[in-house]
Amino acid sequence: MERDDDLQHFEAHGAAPLPEADEEGFVDNEGARIAWSVYGARQPAMGQPVMGQPTMGQPTMGQPVVLLHGGLGHRGNWGYQVPALVAAGYGAILIDSRGHGRSTRDTRPYSYDLMASDVLAVLDALHVQRAAFVGWSDGACTALILGRRVPERVAGVFFFACNMDPGGAKAFVPTPVIDACFRRHRDDYQALSSTPGDFDAFVAAVSEMQRTQPTYTADDLAQIVVRVTVAIGEHDEFIKREHADYLARTIPDAELIVLPNVSHFAPLQRPALFNGVIERFVGTLFEAG
Repeated sequence: MERDDDLQHFEAHGAAPLPEADEEGFVDNEGARIAWSVYGARQPAMGQPVMGQPTMGQPTMGQPVVLLHGGLGHRGNWGYQVPALVAAGYGAILIDSRGHGRSTRDTRPYSYDLMASDVLAVLDALHVQRAAFVGWSDGACTALILGRRVPERVAGVFFFACNMDPGGAKAFVPTPVIDACFRRHRDDYQALSSTPGDFDAFVAAVSEMQRTQPTYTADDLAQIVVRVTVAIGEHDEFIKREHADYLARTIPDAELIVLPNVSHFAPLQRPALFNGVIERFVGTLFEAG
């Protein structure tokens, strides 16, 4: 798929199917059962550094990259990115956020901090001590929270298409592209969730989190010490460009990238463009050690 700017292919078919997982399972954490899968498990070449610490008898994956999807989506939305990362020699760890995909949730309101704890629970279960993070929308927020809370576990964060305080979001205006994505999310939720009839309640709960969280101040952002690239699509429907500029100015040594001719859905619209940018980011992290 070279491009899907209007998301018509995504609406009809979803992203490209994920390859067969090398390992997959669930982790229980804070009242939820969190689904995860790993791709790119292999034996390292002699002398090659490996960040993950495998359990006895398991294959070792390449340098681990955690991909965190956006709100209302699921890990299958990364279908165009996983093969590219694995082909480049990395290990990809995918996680369904609580209540999304095949993960469950309890009755507590959604919070990014709670979802960050879910990610840590998965990494602990996989014995991964440190990883690079690629976050998209809500997943970007979760990744950056981890970068501030547990920098020793985070090699760096590629922060795509999200805000870190409510003022960074645009007023919602429906578009045909957003509508196409929403219809795909509805179909996927009904196919994957253990509560397939609860989509409207799910949307309401996630939307309330997005409306009120996160609430990072400039001082909070200034405390982030991990490597961060702030990325935004040229035509993002949800996030203000000036907010991305602010994040890049305020997070120490952060870089800003504006992806041309795409919107909030760049990983689906122009996979080759998005993959090239994240591969460069991850490569720079691991080359630096």
